[in-house]
Amino acid sequence: MDYPTQFSDIMSFFDKLSIIGFYRVSGIMTCCLNQPERPMSEPLKSRREREKQARYDAILDAAELVFSEKGYDKTSMDDIARTASLSRALLYVYFKDKAAIQRGIMLRAGQSLVSRFEEARKTQSKGLAQIRAMGEAYYRFYQDEPDYFSALTKASTAMADADEIQAHEMLCSKNELMELMVGAIEQGLADGTMSRERIRDPIETALYLRGALHGVILLCQAEMAEGTSDFSADTLIRHTMDMLTSSISA
Repeated sequence: MDYPTQFSDIMSFFDKLSIIGFYRVSGIMTCCLNQPERPMSEPLKSRREREKQARYDAILDAAELVFSEKGYDKTSMDDIARTASLSRALLYVYFKDKAAIQRGIMLRAGQSLVSRFEEARKTQSKGLAQIRAMGEAYYRFYQDEPDYFSALTKASTAMADADEIQAHEMLCSKNELMELMVGAIEQGLADGTMSRERIRDPIETALYLRGALHGVILLCQAEMAEGTSDFSADTLIRHTMDMLTSSISA
């Protein structure tokens, strides 16, 4: 077993012995702590929590960089520790293995997409226009953050191997996305921009819309890699969004 060698790592290591779990979704932290023998002063407690958060973020930042450069399979925990300028032992205080770190990145990806959907929905007042705006946001997410897009594609499989708390957080992130889409669909039904005849259930419709657009994006990815596409990816993806919007409009 590797032990922390730097003084700051040693102090953090002993701080961590009293910690059951430390998890984060975007800026939201959930900490499960054992009761310490002596009550910690609020300023000190706040400082320690900030230090833990900073190390957690540093690990994920480093992992994102190394995964992008070397690929997930070729990356070791030593690579991540070295890039984060932390001891290998300290990595295991925060994450039990490399897969848990990858799931942490998936949580980041999910929250990034939630933020994009929230902003997209705010730009429109009618339900149909909100759904179209979220489709555009999903496409931009794929273009701007391809590593996050790829991470979310694998999230459902990865969730099965997650511990209870991390699995719950991944599920919450997934549900936030669905709630935003379902909310827009329900609004579209209420404001008359969406067809009540074509939409039997808002949840089914949300799954259909996201699944169809996601599938076409993956198809474009594959065909671009093979060099066999007869259409530009942008043309096909925008045509798909037009067809999906038309399929639910009043």
